[in-house]
Amino acid sequence: MILELDCGNSFVKWRVLAADSSVVGAGAVESNNELLHVLSAASDVHLRVCRVVSVRNEEETRKLTDLVESAFSIPTHLAIPAQECAGVQNGYDDYHRLGMDRWVAILGAYAQAGGPCVVIDFGTAVTSDFVDADGQHLGGYICPGLPLMRSQLRTHTRRIRYDDDSANTAKARLAPGTATVQAVERGCVLMLRGFVATQVEQARMLSGADYRLFLTGGMPLW
Repeated sequence: MILELDCGNSFVKWRVLAADSSVVGAGAVESNNELLHVLSAASDVHLRVCRVVSVRNEEETRKLTDLVESAFSIPTHLAIPAQECAGVQNGYDDYHRLGMDRWVAILGAYAQAGGPCVVIDFGTAVTSDFVDADGQHLGGYICPGLPLMRSQLRTHTRRIRYDDDSANTAKARLAPGTATVQAVERGCVLMLRGFVATQVEQARMLSGADYRLFLTGGMPLW
């Protein structure tokens, strides 16, 4: 079985693949120790190798890979930047600077689309990337995700204070807010909706109507 890890800014997303590539288990954890606990508790999981994609710094990533290798006695393979891979040309001026989460998402999207596509990833930050028919990565955009927007308002505006349960309740509707929590949460959601709408417009400008749109990510919009 193959363990795949997606190490983001907030969570480690994991899944286990069987020999036929079917998913036999998946989830998300907040710490390395929690990951080991979850995987060790699964008696029917027999790991042979681990694949890792990480946006964390080298030290944090190394701690995780060392922990996995030690706990399960398996090798880890870490995805690294590339100027070209699987028919896609990295569009960054310095290809090493494109986040690995974005790069592998671009590769996966183009492999499925076989042509022009746009990938929008809802994580701690929200990103979008555009690929043309020839596999040229055209670049993309980055904006704060919902948790970051909320955090900034709470941090820099003294009178905005509310708990997470209130935030979740507020997002059940998008009518104009009649309380601060509603105004903030619904406003942030609408900002992200506006971001997505502009990405769709941009895709049409770049590729016409003939493109595939992929939505992914570890953070829910609401």
